[in-house]
Parts: sequence; C-alpha cells; structure tokens
Amino acid sequence: MDRNIRTVDDVLELLDGLFAPDADRWTADAATWWDGFYDDRSKPVPFFVAKPDENLVAYLDRGLITPGRALDLGCGPGRNSLHLASLGFAVDAVDLSPTAVAWAEERAGEAGVDIRFHCANAFALTETELGGTYDLIYDSGCFHHLPPHRRISYLALLDRLLAPGGHFGLTCFAAGEMGSELPDAAYYRESRLHGGLAYTPDSLRRIFSDLAEVELRRMHDEPAESPHYGEPFLWAGLFRTVRQDRTATDADAEEPQLHPEPRCNCGDFTR
Repeated sequence: MDRNIRTVDDVLELLDGLFAPDADRWTADAATWWDGFYDDRSKPVPFFVAKPDENLVAYLDRGLITPGRALDLGCGPGRNSLHLASLGFAVDAVDLSPTAVAWAEERAGEAGVDIRFHCANAFALTETELGGTYDLIYDSGCFHHLPPHRRISYLALLDRLLAPGGHFGLTCFAAGEMGSELPDAAYYRESRLHGGLAYTPDSLRRIFSDLAEVELRRMHDEPAESPHYGEPFLWAGLFRTVRQDRTATDADAEEPQLHPEPRCNCGDFTR
C-alpha cells in the first residue's frame, strides 16, 4: 500500500505520471524525445534558425528591457541566449536536451560569447545553481508544452528567481492559430497534451496576474530574409514584477504595534 502524498511536489509528480510517456515534454525523462527532435539540424524547423525573436529585439530597441542578468528557459539551440549575451547580458540558459545544449554551446563558441548552459529541468535547479535572481526571464516556446498543473511550478519559479522590477518575456501558442484548445481537465482524461496548449490573452493575463503587463500582442510574421524570427501563430508577451525589496525597517514601520505579544502563525501554510 502506497501513501506517499505529503507535499505539493508529491502531488505534482503524481500528476506528471498520469500522462503517457510519449506525451512527456517537461520532465527530465523527456530529454530523449527532445534529443531526437534536435538531432537533425537540417530539418525545416522555423526556430532552428540562429535568429532572435523579433519581439525580444523590439523590447531591447525600445528600451523596455536593459542589459542585466538573464535566464533563458527552454533555450534550445540558443538563438535568444546568443543575442542577449552579445548585448552585454550575463546569461544562464536551461534546456532538457543534451543535444540542444551542445548545439547552443557550439553557436556560443562561434559567436565568442560567454553563456552558462544548464542541461536540466529548470524546476529542479536551485538558486545556488543558477546564481541568484534575474532581471529578465525569457521563455520562447517552453510554457505551452507544460501540463496545467505545472503552471504552479512555473509561477513559483518566477516568484523565486525574478528580481524586483525585473521582466518576464514569453512566446506561446495562440488560440485559434496553433495548439490544443481542450479544457484543462481533458488532458488528464486523455493522458496527453496534443502537441502543446493554446492560450488566449485573457488566460495569459489571468495566469500571470501577479505581474504587471507591459505588452501582449501577436508575434510579427518575419520573412525568411529577416534577421529576426517571427511567427504569427504565437503570442508575444512582456510582464514586469511589481514586487519591491523591503528592508526590516520598512517592515517594522508597517507592522502594527498594538499587540506586542507573540502571534501564532499556525494558519500560514503558503511555504
């Protein structure tokens, strides 16, 4: 008899196991699938090109984001990591696939830029391994491969790693253009994700409601000769954290002093 559920992580891992093995695109066990996907570099896959996302370039050109520390989630062959590093960002890049990371490392060496690559599940990496918080966390095409319950892990990662005043950039499947539009519960009944989940603007705003929206639009369609990558079946969003660092003095000033006796926090189970 198994009675192993004790923590939120236990529940999330149990839900991971409800999906058929060939549907897995988000755990460490999915590395083999992604290796096969990236193995043939000549495949006509749009995002195999060594071009940064057009929206990322636009954020930089417009001064919406400025160089600092950046984390590239699901970096693949590293096209966005390379662009950020070339502009002075200190970049950490994460991907499940050793094949994708090896390709990205080759590109970084050819471009002469320094990027710290991590071949791992981003949810399993600690702040120590990643080196602290980030001014920019960027995800081009990773989020829509997560099952609904892993949004909890994703939001926890943003909360833990995004610096006060930092930015979160995202591209993901747009409902009506690309991806599955089934209700969340249906994926568990069918044990698969049907290639990835589609999102509406309202759903993205609801999921990332703890962040301030800077911009949310459809990605521009970039022609083959463009120096940038762009496909109109994707949403391109930029959000900013509204959290601010608080000193102990600030916290003390906000704390009412009417009840000096110790208070019981036994009802707080958020951590």
